[in-house]
Order: sequence, then structure tokens, then C-alpha cells
Amino acid sequence: MIIKPTAGDDNILVVDDEPSVRDIVCRGLILHGYSCSTAGSSQEALSTMKTKTPAVVISDINMPGQSGFWLLQQVKKQMPDTSVIMLTAIDETQSAVNCLTHGADDYIVKPINLKELALAVARVLEKRNLLLENKAYQRNLEALVEERTHDLNRALQQLKDSYDMTLQALVAGLDAREHETGNHSQRVSMYTVLLSKAMGMNGKSLPHIAKGALLHDIGKLGISDKILLKPAKLTASEWKLMRRHPEIGYNILKRVDFLFPALDIVLHHHERYTGGGYPSDLKGEDIPISARIFMVIDAFDTMTTDRPYRKAMPFEKAFKEIDRCNGKQFDPEVVKIFMGIPASEWHNIRQFTVMR
Repeated sequence: MIIKPTAGDDNILVVDDEPSVRDIVCRGLILHGYSCSTAGSSQEALSTMKTKTPAVVISDINMPGQSGFWLLQQVKKQMPDTSVIMLTAIDETQSAVNCLTHGADDYIVKPINLKELALAVARVLEKRNLLLENKAYQRNLEALVEERTHDLNRALQQLKDSYDMTLQALVAGLDAREHETGNHSQRVSMYTVLLSKAMGMNGKSLPHIAKGALLHDIGKLGISDKILLKPAKLTASEWKLMRRHPEIGYNILKRVDFLFPALDIVLHHHERYTGGGYPSDLKGEDIPISARIFMVIDAFDTMTTDRPYRKAMPFEKAFKEIDRCNGKQFDPEVVKIFMGIPASEWHNIRQFTVMR
């Protein structure tokens, strides 16, 4: 039984240098419901195909000028969705097999059996339709994946923005509780990123460093107002409680997976380079580099910000004080890089955060 072509799949180009062969093949295929056009050479066929791309090319192998094998190569290069059936004499079957290895879909041995040819056309068209449907499915699937990926990325960005706004609100409330002015937490976060970049920290670590600096004093949520806001000097027992805020902050945030890389600053920003800091009494390079960077920044911002008990120190004086503590409280390499950053860059950040 001959499988009838589906709509749009009946455009067949018959290529043969013998007019009688072209005529017989076309007549036979038309009787089976196909639409045919003809060409007398490979060059003519290629020219015809530039105007209308056929679903199937039926081509003789041996023709004057360029051979059917050459035409096969051109069709597969320029019109990969077009199927090709080769016509060959009995003594050219090896050539036909060679054509199959180079992309031909089938071959028919002359003299041509029109019923056999119609069956071959039906087979290659069915195969072609399946391939085209698969390509369409792949394109649709890729478009769907791209759309879903875009939606997921947008949702993740919205979630990230929501997290960031929550963190900003949280630290702003903490700053307000301590009567801090000028967005202290936001400012030290920006300061820390500036110094970290100058230290050669890579872009992947900077968001974690920024969050660690932003949240460095989050543990003060666990310290009572009586101690945190006390205008007088703390007693020994009160100071002992105050010194617990890095560990409190660490314990608050360690359950939040995306904040875990930021916890080095939260836990260790009160260590000292030569030891004697808290909570772990770490020394030198045992202190995480992000915490060593932040220790300088925190001291710098504390000195250059107004406090209830004193006015802000000028930048130049703060630089001298940090240099004085070089190698004692602070990592000498961090201080060296810090001192090499123009004062204007620190001023720009301060002005930006005060204006917010």
C-alpha cells in the first residue's frame, strides 16, 4: 500500500539528464498524489532549488557536468531538511552505497519500478516529517526551558532583593537603637568592599564580605538596652556580656545558608592582630582575612563618626591613629593597602551614605 503524502510534503524535484526518465518518474509520482518539477542537470537543479526548496530530490548519479553525488553534497550543505533519493544503474550500486554514507536517504536501481519508487518516497517523507517534528519539539522545548529559566532567575532575584531589603531594614533598626547616625552599617559595608577590592579579593567573595560587614553587630540584638545604651563606663560583668555579641550574632545567622560565608566578619571582627581580642583570641593570619580587613574599617568609621561623648575625628588624624596601631591591633598588609587608598574615596562613600 502506498502511503499518501501529507499536505505540504509533496514537492519533489526529479533530476536526470535523460528527458524520458524525468517524464516517466514525474508521471508515476503524480499518479500517487505528489507534485513534481524537473531539472536536467545538477547545476540546473541547484538553481531551481534557490527559488523553491523541495521536500525530496530524486537524482541520477552519473550526469554530464557535476554528478549527482556533487548535488547530494550541495543539498545536504544548503538544505539539510531536504531528503535525497539516488537513481543508479545496476553496476553503480557501490556508488549508491557511498552516497548513503554521505547523507542520501535511499537509492533506487534502474530500470525504475514506479511502485517501488513511490514507496521509497513515502518512507523518506515519513522519516523527514518525524525529524522536522523532533526539531520543532526541540525548539519549543528550548524556548520553554529558556522561558522557565528566565522566570526562575527573576523569582530568585526578587527573593534576593527581598532578603537584601530585610537585612537593610534590620541593621537600620539596630543602628537606630544604638543612636548611630549616617547609616553606620551601610557605610562600613561599602568601606569594606572598597578595601577588599584594593586587597585583590575576587568578585565572588565580595557580596559575602559586604553582608558580613553589614551584619557585623547583629549580635547586639541579644544585648539589653541597659548595657548597650548605658552612657557610663560598663562594669566588668556588663562588659563580659557585651563581649558576647559576636558569638550571639554568629549563632543567629549560622542557620541561614546563604549568609554562612559572611560569618567570619560577624564572629571575628573584635580579634586583635597580636592577640588578646575576642571571642577566640586569634592572632595574625589565623584571623580570617575578611575580619582583618573589617577590623581596620570598623576602627576608622568609629573614629570619624560623631558620638554622644565626642566629635568625629578628621580623616587625617584617623589615618595616623590606624598607622600607630599597625602591627599591633591591625594586620600590617591591610593597613598598607588602606593607607594607599586616596582620602577622597572614603569621603565619597561617607557623603553618599549620609545623603541616603
